[in-house]
Amino acid sequence: MTDDEVVEALRAVARTRAMPPPAAPEAIAEAEQTIGFPLPPLLRRLYLEVANGGFGPDEGILGVSGGRAQGNFWDIAELYEDGPDPSGRIPAGLVLIYDWGGTIWSLVDFREPAGAMWCNHEGEHWPQGITLTEWLTGTTAGTLTVHTMLESQTSSPMS
Repeated sequence: MTDDEVVEALRAVARTRAMPPPAAPEAIAEAEQTIGFPLPPLLRRLYLEVANGGFGPDEGILGVSGGRAQGNFWDIAELYEDGPDPSGRIPAGLVLIYDWGGTIWSLVDFREPAGAMWCNHEGEHWPQGITLTEWLTGTTAGTLTVHTMLESQTSSPMS
């Protein structure tokens, strides 16, 4: 799918379930300032054009300030700053966006425009070999689940 197709598909989903309104440009700028990297272009578009979080699997990904919270986490910048990784082993630029439960997180690599996806489980993290576009397409369709994510782990996770 192209970015335009992903945006349109998630707009259609937004019409059928409760999602927060789109993010304010100031909230995007604040998140980028805190994180130290620009949002991948697709994620930026989704926050500005579709909803401030709430799209993706189940109750949806975290938003930026003022958007969809998940559990005790209010937004991606707050989580990045305070992070659930007290070991400090998650590299700078990998941003937690979705908590699958059971200490399993999906992360987006803000260091590259395509937004490569990573998984973090019990302090280990590894690239999934897919982009944000593919992750959103798979999780929305139900073909990418927490089980398939864990299967993407190589025999030697990157840490």
